[in-house]
Amino acid sequence: MREEYAVYEKKMGKSISVMEGEFAAIRAGRANPAVLDKVTVDYYGVPTPVAQMAGVSVPDARTLLIQPWDGSTLKAIEKAILASDLGITPNNDGKVIRMAFPPLTEERRKEIVKSVHKLEEECKVAIRSIRRDAIDKFKAQKKAGELSEDDLKDLEKGIQKLTDTYCDKAEAAAKGKEKEIMEI
Repeated sequence: MREEYAVYEKKMGKSISVMEGEFAAIRAGRANPAVLDKVTVDYYGVPTPVAQMAGVSVPDARTLLIQPWDGSTLKAIEKAILASDLGITPNNDGKVIRMAFPPLTEERRKEIVKSVHKLEEECKVAIRSIRRDAIDKFKAQKKAGELSEDDLKDLEKGIQKLTDTYCDKAEAAAKGKEKEIMEI
């Protein structure tokens, strides 16, 4: 019976990973290279992520340093950052781009926390959807005569327990991110 859960456990784990990836891209007042993950630069006609075109480092808690490997791409990277919805103006000194992260206001922190909880809820919905798919599959197996009524009940209990575990993981990750954001 354990192998029945493995597929669904993997899918639920993927939902958590996606949510945590989204959390990493959320700006929490600290410099974090993950904020550039969604910024792409048109490089010879190909949309290319900044991280593939430049070295991205964090010299201090509130500064991100972007050092392009090809100096001619400096302006294009700057333009892409300005066009993105990061809300941070890059400083171009001709060799590198510096991005200074201003401290967040209380109001902005609360807005970010709301978006964190929205992502958490989307993750939980995805996990519950996986549970529903699993239960539908188990019921179809029961109807086909592959499972007994007792086996179906055991599988349903097991998948519910798995769902609860992953919903708790999503909640814990969101609480951790909220704590990080509200820290001054």
